[in-house]
Amino acid sequence: MLILKILLLALIVGVSSMIGILFSKKYINREKEIRELKAALSMFSTKIKFTYEPIPSLFMEIANKNKGNVGNIFARAAEIMKEKPAGEAWEQALCDTNNNFNKEDMEVIKSLSKMLGQTDIEGQISEIEVVNEFLSSQLEKAVEERRKNEKMYRTLGIVTGLTIAIILI
Repeated sequence: MLILKILLLALIVGVSSMIGILFSKKYINREKEIRELKAALSMFSTKIKFTYEPIPSLFMEIANKNKGNVGNIFARAAEIMKEKPAGEAWEQALCDTNNNFNKEDMEVIKSLSKMLGQTDIEGQISEIEVVNEFLSSQLEKAVEERRKNEKMYRTLGIVTGLTIAIILI
């Protein structure tokens, strides 16, 4: 009976620790995805400037080079562009795909849709640069939030598990 009780208490501590780690992963993934999106947008800007390829093929190329949620956004946008204009496709792709962006990040990223495919190459490049600048500030916020919250959630998970285990003893 004692062994069963110890195993149950260890399971409670383990599960609560994992929950804390999962909550902290959200902050790690957000920072990672912002970095990946900044790199993908820089690649898009360079390619649109020098290759003159259509946006859907550029998006597919970027999607193939970026795995994960950011690559999925570009792949989904390219797929939607078969039926809708680039701006609408970009917004819908952001909503359709799974990502770790917060509401503020989404607003910044969605702002790219206003000019995407609507203006000349220079206008699109300047809009990409503006979005990249906004993403830089969002990245700074994400790094700060990660530093602040990652350790807190991990510790909170462990402490909560230990507290429950102590109460049950």
